[in-house]
Amino acid sequence: MPEEPIVNTRRARWHNYAVALLITAAIFATAFWASTYFNGRRAAEIRTAQDSISIDILSLETQFDLLAGHSCRDISENSVLSKEIQPLGERLAYLEGQGNVDQDELVRLKRYYTLLQIKDLLLMQQVSRKCGLKPVFILYFYSNAGDCPECEEQGYVLTALSETYPSLRVYSFDYNLDLSALQTLVQIHDVGDTLPALVINDTVRYGFKKIEDIETILPQLAALKKAATSTPTDR
Repeated sequence: MPEEPIVNTRRARWHNYAVALLITAAIFATAFWASTYFNGRRAAEIRTAQDSISIDILSLETQFDLLAGHSCRDISENSVLSKEIQPLGERLAYLEGQGNVDQDELVRLKRYYTLLQIKDLLLMQQVSRKCGLKPVFILYFYSNAGDCPECEEQGYVLTALSETYPSLRVYSFDYNLDLSALQTLVQIHDVGDTLPALVINDTVRYGFKKIEDIETILPQLAALKKAATSTPTDR
C-alpha cells in the first residue's frame, strides 16, 4: 500500500486539529477580552459611584453646619437635608449588592452615611425643641449578614411609607456595623439583636411590621398625609 496517501491523510488530520485549536483559542481569547472589558467598565462605574457618594457626603456635612446656624423660619420638619440623605442610602444599597466592590471602601462609606443619619437625627431633635416642630421619626435596625430574613421586606415597607408620607423621617442602621456612635445609639434605645427592630416613639418593636401595623402605632401619620395633600391658600 503506498505511503503517500497515508501521509497526506495524516497531514490533513493535523491541519484540521491545528485549525480547530486556533478557532478554540480565538474563541477563548475573545471571551476573555470581552469579560475583562466589561468587568473593567463595571469596576470603573462603581469607582465613579463611590467618588460621587464621597462628594455627596462632604456636601451634606457642610449643609449640617449651615442648617445648625439657621433660624427657625428656615427649617421645617422635612428639611432639604433629609431628602438628600435617602437617595444616598439607596445608592449605597446598590453598591452593597455588587460583587466586585472594594469592601473596605464600602464599609467606610457606610460608616460616613450612618454618621450623617445620626447627625440629621440629632439636628432635628435640637431644632424641634428650639422651634416647636413635631417631626415623626422611625429608627430602623437591620442586618444583611444573612441572619434576618425579614429585613429586606421590612426595608420595602419603610420605603413605601416614606413615599406615602414624605415628612416621615426613617433612619436605617446596619446593626452589625462597627461604629461607636451607632453602638451608643443602640444602647440609648436598648435595642436587642432580634431583627428587624423599629424604634417608634422611643419604644423598640421587634419583628416584621406591615404598613397597617406602623400606621396604627403612629396615628400622627394621618396628620402628615393630610398636610401633604392639602392645597395651600393664597395670602
